[in-house]
Amino acid sequence: MSPLQNLISWKIGGEQGQGIESSGDLFATVCNRLGYYVYGYREFSSRIKGGHSNYKIRVGTEPVASTSDDLHVLVAIDQETIDRNHHELVPGGFVIADSAIGAKLPEGHRARLLEVPMTDIAAEVGNTRVKNVVALGVTAYLFGLPVEPFVDLLAKTYGRHGEEVVRQNEAALQRGYAYALEHVLETPWKLAPSDGKPKLVMMGNEAVALGALAAGCRVMSAYPITPASEIMEWLQRHFPRFGGVVLQCEDEISAITTAIGAGAAGARAMTATAGPGLSLMQEAIGLAHAAEIPVVIVDCQRGGPSTGMPTKHEQSDVMAALFGTHGDSPRIALAPSSAQEAFYDTVLAFNLADRYQCPVFVMMDLSLSLNKQTVEELDLSKVTIDRGLIADEEMLAASKDEGFRRYKVTESGISPRSLPGQPYGQFLATGVEHNEFGKVSEDPKNRVAMMDKRLRKVKGLKLDGLRYQGPAELQELDVLLVGFGSSAGPIAAARKALEEAGLACGHAHVRVLAPFPAEELAALMKRARMTLVVENNATGQLAKLIKLHVGDVVRAEAAALGGKPLSDPLVRMESLLKYDGRPFLPREIVSKVQEVMFHATQAG
Repeated sequence: MSPLQNLISWKIGGEQGQGIESSGDLFATVCNRLGYYVYGYREFSSRIKGGHSNYKIRVGTEPVASTSDDLHVLVAIDQETIDRNHHELVPGGFVIADSAIGAKLPEGHRARLLEVPMTDIAAEVGNTRVKNVVALGVTAYLFGLPVEPFVDLLAKTYGRHGEEVVRQNEAALQRGYAYALEHVLETPWKLAPSDGKPKLVMMGNEAVALGALAAGCRVMSAYPITPASEIMEWLQRHFPRFGGVVLQCEDEISAITTAIGAGAAGARAMTATAGPGLSLMQEAIGLAHAAEIPVVIVDCQRGGPSTGMPTKHEQSDVMAALFGTHGDSPRIALAPSSAQEAFYDTVLAFNLADRYQCPVFVMMDLSLSLNKQTVEELDLSKVTIDRGLIADEEMLAASKDEGFRRYKVTESGISPRSLPGQPYGQFLATGVEHNEFGKVSEDPKNRVAMMDKRLRKVKGLKLDGLRYQGPAELQELDVLLVGFGSSAGPIAAARKALEEAGLACGHAHVRVLAPFPAEELAALMKRARMTLVVENNATGQLAKLIKLHVGDVVRAEAAALGGKPLSDPLVRMESLLKYDGRPFLPREIVSKVQEVMFHATQAG
């Protein structure tokens, strides 16, 4: 008997519109309910129907945070799925293929082909559309999973379609399981027992939407765009129960200005978009900066420029988000790396927007937005609401003769704001330069005072901007891996592999892109013989930020020493870039580290 597996990979593929996504969701949800950790990665075309689509689910007894290039079971609805994905199969892995397609494996391939009459079984139970469920039954047998949780979930999922549809799905599942029981004598891929505790599974977009709801957001205006649309769709379903409003606008310009208007009126408001929409929003984002209006902007990055690759992964909006608006303006940009962090960071974004009276970005990426993953129980006791500095009745009454200084110059740069309806308040909001009362002014001294005030707001802001994992403080590192967003999972897996190979490897993940955690990262980089920046874009946008901000730290230290720095970590920094539309695999990161260190050894 083969040993039980602590981590397995399963993939289903076929043409888009053949139920690939629903099958993957069913499998992931059941595994989660059985107490396993899951991570799902989808590849799909930029069209509603047609074109190859596949869904890979990794299931483990320990947390799983990335996809990989190994595969134990491949469910093939068509031959193209085998042709595209067979190279991932481990020796002895299974291909579950619909016998109707006449499946063929490449000559010499060491996987096992199990042809299952999915279409015939589905027709016999009365619905040819349930052939994917036949494959789920086979899957349950191969991994040693009970069928009852699948039956329960099918009833819940398809119950609204009537008892006959539920019966057809259950029959297809049971027939698939029975077929595998009869034709597969032994499978080496049975899963080890889980902890048995049901877990949450959700996409990053769902976590963002839930975080917005928990944070007290009640206005969401957006224009549908991949991969951000699920945020709007989730809130459309749930907002009405809490007095919230979702407005589907005619374009992204309308979406951002609607959210800014709601913020000026005192509501917590947000919008969500992707790269092309962010481009259209830039002028209005500048208005929010100038008028000091809180708004949260979620940017779900995808392949660009222009329309680019709407359904493919990338991390190339960093410069657009931080520097896209004309003029000088303070920025706050958070970069969650998991669905769990996306929930809490969205709550934080609303608090920061209100406290500092400015736009706050939540920088997602396609993998984080759309991939499903296990989320530990969310702790709502950690959710606090900070509305910032809002003028009270006494403050407003004291200003009734002179007028309320909405943009009063303060040491912190933050001015008390009044909300519409408050007596003696001031509600003029303009993007034209203005004085403390909000009246238009081009006086040079006023201009400098207002610009300095706005920039001063976030200058001293310190957030928990960097998460480090690795050898203890002060220990020299062979390599420091740096990334942001959903690359956290692949980098963490790569770090583990490198440590097992005998290297002292650290992982610094940037959690806040602005204000950048320069001093913290500089301290880690000084400990490392080499720093490798891992990011999904073609121009090294994170690496450029590091050169800018860590460079400032190095130059300041050099000036304090009266000359050159004792050590400049930037000269030991390398980049690993990937921009083919797919996230990193851990082995790609390991290979790059080995390559760089080999060349460094040869040069030394």
